[in-house]
Amino acid sequence: EVQFVESGGGLVEAGGRLRLSCTASGFTFDDYAIVWFRQVPGKGREGVSCISSRDGSTAYADSVKGRFTISADTTKIPVHLQMNSLKPEDTAVYYCAAKLWASCTGFQFYDGMDYWGKGTLVAVSS
Repeated sequence: EVQFVESGGGLVEAGGRLRLSCTASGFTFDDYAIVWFRQVPGKGREGVSCISSRDGSTAYADSVKGRFTISADTTKIPVHLQMNSLKPEDTAVYYCAAKLWASCTGFQFYDGMDYWGKGTLVAVSS
């Protein structure tokens, strides 16, 4: 059984910071992309950031560039999302997901992810 688990969410004031982590068990693949998505009620899922196991390359949505940083341990998993200068519009449930045999090119348009975590809530107050 493959399982992904997110952690690190919480309630912060605007301008604050949080660090999310994504861990995995039973995951033995070596060619994949890890994508952070976020979703709020009434809105579609948004791809936030991506990191590739192939070369460590990263990608970001325009809405978070300069504020969020994705990184990986030397073991490639866990993957982390450092979120600084948080805004109320960042409020969402954040999910990590894995897509096998994929890079981060075009990650915001990916569908058919192979594995999903259950999400962690980030709430930013104004």
